Amino acid sequence: MSKMLYKLGGWVARHRVKVICAWIVVLVASIGLAITLKPSFSEGMSIPDTPSEKAMDVFQKEFPHGPDKGSIRVIFGAEDGEKLTAKTAKKAIENTFKEINKDDSVDSIASPFVTGTIAEDGTVAYADIKYKSSADDIKDDSIKHLKDSLKWADDEGLQTELSGDIPGAEMEIGGVSEIVGIILAFVVLAITFGSLLIAGLPILTALIGLGVSIGLVLIGTQVFDIASVSLSLAGMIGLAVGIDYALFIFTKHRQFLGEGIQKNESIARATGTAGSAVVFAGLTVIVALCGLTVVNIPFMSAMGLTAGLSVLMAVLASITFVPAVLSIVGKRMVPKSKKKEKQSAETNVWGRFVTKNPIMLSICSILILLVISIPSMHLELGLPDAGMKAKDNPDRRAYDLLAAGFGEGFNGQLTLVADATSVTGNKAKAFADAVKEIKGLDHVASVTPARPNKEGNFAIITVVPETGPNDEATKDLVQDVRSLSDKNGVDLLVTGSTAVNIDISDRLNDAIPVFAVLIVGFAFVLLTIVFRSLLVPLVAVAGFILTMTATLGVCVFVLQDGNLIDFFKIPEKGPILAFLPILSIGILFGLAMDYQVFLVSRMREEYVKTKNPVQAIQAGLKHSGPVVIAAGLIMIFVFAGFIFAGEASIKANGLALSFGVLFDAFIVRMTLIPSVMKLMGNAAWYLPKWLDKIIPNVDIEGHQLTKEIQPEIDYEQKKQISM
Repeated sequence: MSKMLYKLGGWVARHRVKVICAWIVVLVASIGLAITLKPSFSEGMSIPDTPSEKAMDVFQKEFPHGPDKGSIRVIFGAEDGEKLTAKTAKKAIENTFKEINKDDSVDSIASPFVTGTIAEDGTVAYADIKYKSSADDIKDDSIKHLKDSLKWADDEGLQTELSGDIPGAEMEIGGVSEIVGIILAFVVLAITFGSLLIAGLPILTALIGLGVSIGLVLIGTQVFDIASVSLSLAGMIGLAVGIDYALFIFTKHRQFLGEGIQKNESIARATGTAGSAVVFAGLTVIVALCGLTVVNIPFMSAMGLTAGLSVLMAVLASITFVPAVLSIVGKRMVPKSKKKEKQSAETNVWGRFVTKNPIMLSICSILILLVISIPSMHLELGLPDAGMKAKDNPDRRAYDLLAAGFGEGFNGQLTLVADATSVTGNKAKAFADAVKEIKGLDHVASVTPARPNKEGNFAIITVVPETGPNDEATKDLVQDVRSLSDKNGVDLLVTGSTAVNIDISDRLNDAIPVFAVLIVGFAFVLLTIVFRSLLVPLVAVAGFILTMTATLGVCVFVLQDGNLIDFFKIPEKGPILAFLPILSIGILFGLAMDYQVFLVSRMREEYVKTKNPVQAIQAGLKHSGPVVIAAGLIMIFVFAGFIFAGEASIKANGLALSFGVLFDAFIVRMTLIPSVMKLMGNAAWYLPKWLDKIIPNVDIEGHQLTKEIQPEIDYEQKKQISM
């Protein structure tokens, strides 16, 4: 691969304008086509074959209700202790309905004064507005008319909120906090390269690759079911790895220029050596992300594949667009020798410190990670609901108003499909008995009478829990209801958004061990091939496990237990995002392997030459350490920017990934791994002879390429000197 990339880098350096123009054309075409087609995201998070999904299938089959129609719920709240049944409040609400009805697209309005959807204390009520079209087809003018109509109630001092199928909700891809992350990454690059111009180039190349991947994902929404959070996640990962991969090649190119190698040759060699490592690292991340498909969860598969696509574009941009940019920059990439020597000397201080204090550093690193991991012992998984959004968010206001009037459980209602096909006697009585049994369960606020279908074999029962959607008692209630099945000959199937979320969390919880074992096994095999050692991969995998437990510990400490939520701008504490552990395992595994490869491969190269394990460790920390530090800081700053985003799932992922990179890059890779390797000595590089013959020899940093072309480089240098 290194030879092929060497030739590619040289070709790109000579045809830089063509390559840059080609990338710009692809970028404009993909974004332009995406805008023309108009992206259509699917926000459903269902999982096939779960109890709630099976219940929903039965519901749709036995209770056909024609084509889906859009529905928006208008919620009214009285202020200052007044009641909505008072004459002035009631008149304001009725006038509001009259104004809403002027819209021809409105099909019907279920007035709370007719349907009885008024809280016992009379302070909260709601009305469901049905539209003639589907939710996706509700026009913006209709939404504007609805909001304008609410002024009748607003003018009387009533609180009005909306929930339901409200189109036009803006998808958040980025914001001020993400820009701050990019600026901080720019500062790291400026310090690394000592040039503001050069510092901006890796960010530029990363944005080009990211732009293409975003365009392709938006186009893909026309064919595949992709959630908007997938795009945000892909943007987060694509930007971070794009900058890092460009950094690796930039750094290698500067090194070669500093050795006096001609510009185009230096670009070719940087692409062949560092580019090989980038391709390997990128493929590792892509494999880990695509591995999310093995858990057989559609929306998780979509997340993994879209994120994998962004990494692929980052890799392609690094080995094609980056060399073209380097060719244009020219001699401005030549490093200042004094600064380089100073940086190397400072880095080597850490290498000497690690090799002199391996026991202390090993114990301290492990203890720190274990202590941080303690909160992960009481991890609870769930999916975010409107109650976890910011208090000024419209969805949160609607959620709180309904909870205040009808109880916390109103926002977590359970829809039961009662199946009485096996009942031979009076089925209506069997349904009534089932309702009585449900009322006797713990944590039940109310149960509606059974509403049978035309044939009388199935019935719908609505259960309102006493507790909220993500409360542990609600989860227990779902299991208790399901355990009542067949007690009276009636099979109770539970569905609805609350039950669906509970089933998704349970399925993801079961998938974590399987996916973790798969990733850990893959890591061990991969690193054994790369480093031709048994103990080094074993330590690397153990370090990754500590990284993951510590990362989950931080997430539980902040997100679930509510510590430091004000500092991180987290609106409410709650259960850990159900897909966060699996997603973090996949992403952090790929990034951890990046750092492991860039750091330890340099150690192995030195050990092969000198057979001195201490010298090998110091050489790796001296030459590759600065790159790993800069890359880690860039990742942390980019990911941390997403902690302050508006979407709860993005905030959670940003927190997990930023702390995960912090733990893995600085505690595990830069401290724990070299410390343990020092203690193992020569044994760290042991590999049985029979295994050495079987496994392939992978030269991911192109050392063989360097050996082959070195005579040619030496000849060219002598020729230039003689001239």
